[in-house]
Amino acid sequence: MKEKEIIFHYKVYTGIEELDSTDAALLQTARAATANAYAPYSNFFVAATALLENGSVVSATNQENASYPVGICAERSLLSTVAAMFPHQKIITMAISYFNHGADKNSEPVSPCGMCRQALLEWEGRQESGMKIILSAQNGEVFILGEAADLLPLSFAHHFLK
Repeated sequence: MKEKEIIFHYKVYTGIEELDSTDAALLQTARAATANAYAPYSNFFVAATALLENGSVVSATNQENASYPVGICAERSLLSTVAAMFPHQKIITMAISYFNHGADKNSEPVSPCGMCRQALLEWEGRQESGMKIILSAQNGEVFILGEAADLLPLSFAHHFLK
């Protein structure tokens, strides 16, 4: 028997003020875009904003539905938008933020759900490179990961199907 360990590293910043100007601007765009989310059931308004290799910035939000499985998370909404509008552009960085109406706390970063983690991993395989992931609420700490693959260890990836 062997025992193995999976470790990933991420950076923790005390606030947006510590980020470089490009990452700070992307995160600020994501924070503002949470206002465009449609979340009447959960009151959990999420936005994802991507910086593409051509310099374009694209945002998308979660869109809920009374029939819960019909809704879509901000991250997958963003990937679909980028695929449709910029089909051959790589995502360099993605910033994800949220606002929870009805919660006292909106300062703790949250990470994508399992389905979105799988979709982000697939996107990295599709573009044959990683993308930096910035996670933050409306204020407070900011987490930065080197690539989406860090979010899903022991993942099922495209290379298993070849």
